[in-house]
Amino acid sequence: MEFHRTKRLPPYVFEEVNRLKADLRSKGADIIDFGMGNPDLPTPQHILDKLKETAEAPRTNGYSASRGIPGLRKAHARYYERRFGVKLNPETETIVTLGSKEGFANLAQAITAPGDVILAPSPSYPIHTFGFLIAGGAIRHVEAPSPEDYLRGLEHAVKHTVPSPIAVVICYPSNPTAQVANLDFYKDVVKFAAKHDLLILSDLAYSEIYFGDEPSPSVLQVEGARERTIEFTSMSKTYSMAGFRVGFAAGSERLVGALARVKSYLDYGAYTPVQVAACAALDGPQDCVEETRAIYKHRRDVLVESFSRAGWDIPPPEASMFAWAPLPRRFEDMSSLAFSKALMEHAGVAVAPGIGFGEHGEGYVRLALVENEQRIRQAARGVGEYLKTRQPQLRVV
Repeated sequence: MEFHRTKRLPPYVFEEVNRLKADLRSKGADIIDFGMGNPDLPTPQHILDKLKETAEAPRTNGYSASRGIPGLRKAHARYYERRFGVKLNPETETIVTLGSKEGFANLAQAITAPGDVILAPSPSYPIHTFGFLIAGGAIRHVEAPSPEDYLRGLEHAVKHTVPSPIAVVICYPSNPTAQVANLDFYKDVVKFAAKHDLLILSDLAYSEIYFGDEPSPSVLQVEGARERTIEFTSMSKTYSMAGFRVGFAAGSERLVGALARVKSYLDYGAYTPVQVAACAALDGPQDCVEETRAIYKHRRDVLVESFSRAGWDIPPPEASMFAWAPLPRRFEDMSSLAFSKALMEHAGVAVAPGIGFGEHGEGYVRLALVENEQRIRQAARGVGEYLKTRQPQLRVV
């Protein structure tokens, strides 16, 4: 029996890959897994120490605060001022979420009326579209081969969409494409949103994983952005705290307030010791963030170099913990899902098929930098053998 909301969701592409991965592992196969962006690095020790200390303190095991404990909201506001030069009111302009993914989904519930149209990039992280579909909205996909192309596509889309869209999604550094945007792009987005009376929904989960000299900016740095923008950040990748489920939303009082109202019905907030540990992460020494960034950059370099020697040229990502790779030339006639399955079966390497990120993700796969250097080189050898010995197939799913 299907229900109204579940009927609106297509089959989850990644589940097919996960089933195959589980089946192969059950038969003893060693699968090198680049499929999911699940950090393998340890959580920094000072964060764990604070978690343990707080967990052993009296009266920390009860319900917490849905909006987040005051100390963590203040720590998040300090982070924004220190990192972006943006001053936030921790009482009204910031909120703690159970991860940025859940925060985005809850926001969709808060702001979407049946039939509301959201402009979203394609390819994009699935929650950027499915969160609104679950909430009863509609998505206008806009191809995003680059930030500039996405902006041009938005201008066309807003003119040819009925009813008029209510919001636009942006995500830079991008998941899955690893592209970056500069402050000039954000200025254009704010101008575009003001012209068409759109809300701006920004996913900045990878703000601290960048490989160039310039750190990733925030759209909230742009004058006039705050009135119509909500921006999501996360502890998951920056501090290797994915399982802790701590993220944030910041910006417009109206949007933060709407999210807070919905959240108050849905959760009691993260476990208090987890939130205190997050304070220690934001306010504590940041050398661990620099070390994490350096590890991902080194893995990126090893991946690009070793896979290139194996016969698969992968463009080096400028940021995030992902590489967005076109299918190898001899395999361009295969679907991304078929190639992902074949790569797992014949090379022992798991990747995420691009079609799982939207129509315009076809022809690509995403590789997460979650394996160490030795495993990356091992994967490259397996890929190289497969590329040499296997003939490409016709496009199948």
